[in-house]
Amino acid sequence: MNKILMWSVTAALAGFLFGFDVVVISGADKKLQALWQSSDAFHGAVVMGMALWGTVIGAIFGGIPTSTFGRKKTLLAIGVLYALSAIGTALSNDPYIFAFFRFMGGLGVGASTIAAPAYISEIAPAKDRGRLVSLYQFNIVLGILVAFLSNYLLSGIGDNDWRWMLGVQAIPASIYTLCVLIIPESPRWLVSKGRINEAKNVVKIVNPDQDSDLLISQMEDDHADAPKENIFMKKYRFPLMLAFLVAFFNQMSGINAFLYYAPRIFGEAGLGEKTALLSSIGIGIVNMVFTLVGVNLIDKVGRKTLMFIGSIGYIISLGLVSMAFYFHWSGLAIPIFLFLFIASHAIGQGTVIWVFISEIFPNHLRASGQAFGSSTHWVLAAVIPSLIPTLFSTIGAGTVFLIFTIAMVFQLLFVIFMMPETKGVSLEKLSKTLTKE
Repeated sequence: MNKILMWSVTAALAGFLFGFDVVVISGADKKLQALWQSSDAFHGAVVMGMALWGTVIGAIFGGIPTSTFGRKKTLLAIGVLYALSAIGTALSNDPYIFAFFRFMGGLGVGASTIAAPAYISEIAPAKDRGRLVSLYQFNIVLGILVAFLSNYLLSGIGDNDWRWMLGVQAIPASIYTLCVLIIPESPRWLVSKGRINEAKNVVKIVNPDQDSDLLISQMEDDHADAPKENIFMKKYRFPLMLAFLVAFFNQMSGINAFLYYAPRIFGEAGLGEKTALLSSIGIGIVNMVFTLVGVNLIDKVGRKTLMFIGSIGYIISLGLVSMAFYFHWSGLAIPIFLFLFIASHAIGQGTVIWVFISEIFPNHLRASGQAFGSSTHWVLAAVIPSLIPTLFSTIGAGTVFLIFTIAMVFQLLFVIFMMPETKGVSLEKLSKTLTKE
């Protein structure tokens, strides 16, 4: 188990770089706009937004190298992209070059949401799979927190402090890349390429108390249809629908809109700038604590139970936030409700999404299935936050949060009536159960 944990933690570090990369730009935001005298539109769409579109492209096409070249080589490439992005942005003297390197980092983020969960789910024993895959989400949250802290510590060290903020990511990116060199390839991917002996060696380490020949033959059976299949075939409609709905509801909770605009939302609620920023740091801490709770519970109570708890928490917290805006409740009411919202997200969708999507597709279609679910998530993560300023000024914050609340009622119905429990079931057995012949 120690080796499996070490390999899983190594792959999950891609999530740390993801969280760090997404948030680190916030420390350089205003300084870059002042430095390059950019208009709001250019600064938002090109300087700040290019990484997000890189993420969308990385998510859409990341399944191709993950399937073709393997999970390990893709994870290596992701580390290189992060390192180049960090160094390139830190040395940039032009907004277009800066945007190019931010786009490169975005490609790494998008691809990591496919390769890392797929790799961990394929090396993990069924009984520990949820906990090990959710280490990826924990690392995202940790990366976000460390980026905020890093920006805070590096702020004010000189006129070019933003270069250090962005460049420092090259250190964890290089360490991660070196660590990936020593992990083995996924046995299920090796089987898909006919490299049976190599796969058997890894399986013996992953499942020492089980018959490796039997496990390999089950993997081979699962790959039997590989050359002539894709995720859009009728028999895979159910897992495809599950991946779409989990990713869709994840963003329809308003989570990314909230994380991007936390200070603005607190400002709308009447809090001063200092209190708003302090509340934003509180969000990061609550997110991390409840992600840890989710990671510890996912293999004990299951994915469905965590989603059920999270859905109830979403409905209560978002409903209260909506009412607070409608009835002009003041003071700390909205931060408290939003802390409850973050806790609900962290223990439910935050912990479950990457685990669940990595489990529901058969081995030979896992990377393309992950790419579909991840793309749905990232397209909505790009679209919904971009609409928030306009929606707040037109229909108002109360109505926006009411829409999110209603969406979470539908998520609860999805969890109760449609979502299967995947806890403790082998990937091959899940493949047979969820496929409708």
